[in-house]
Amino acid sequence: MRLFRFALLYLALGLGANAALASDLSAIDALREGDMKKLVFTDAKPVSANAFQTVDGAEMTLADYQGKWVLVNFWATWCAPCRKEMPMLSALQEEFGGDAFEVVTIATGRNPPPAMKAFFKEIGVSNLPLHRDPKQAVAREMAVLGLPITVLMNPEGQEVARLQGDADWASDSAKAIIKTLIADETDS
Repeated sequence: MRLFRFALLYLALGLGANAALASDLSAIDALREGDMKKLVFTDAKPVSANAFQTVDGAEMTLADYQGKWVLVNFWATWCAPCRKEMPMLSALQEEFGGDAFEVVTIATGRNPPPAMKAFFKEIGVSNLPLHRDPKQAVAREMAVLGLPITVLMNPEGQEVARLQGDADWASDSAKAIIKTLIADETDS
């Protein structure tokens, strides 16, 4: 009987959380225009626990970013759409980066640090991290097929949305979505 009550409580809490998420998503859905229509929201799901490397070789995981909304962009130095998109991600970080939101970039595959640094220098980006996933362990576990792929993680460290291909992250639509997510987090 005790197990049944626990299961019933768990179900009720889950339904309440899903209802809140559904109402938040309907508000966000109304903000999606242009490239942001490619941003697909899903039920929260775990992200990879595999380690990736900082440009200095230290190991990190996506769990290190829990506690804030995180936009994780998987890219590569050879990726033309990544070159187009990265300055817009930089602008998003410039405007919203802080305690409630962060843009995290992870170069997946063979991307030597000198080439990554040169890529960022050529496109004028200096405020985004140069993380790398040389063996594609994180990318593979998260089903990153093709580049760029951008994943939105909630403060609990779960994937809640994904966008395939490049997008205008400096658009009014993208900014309104991020602003709404951050406001919802600070209101709770």
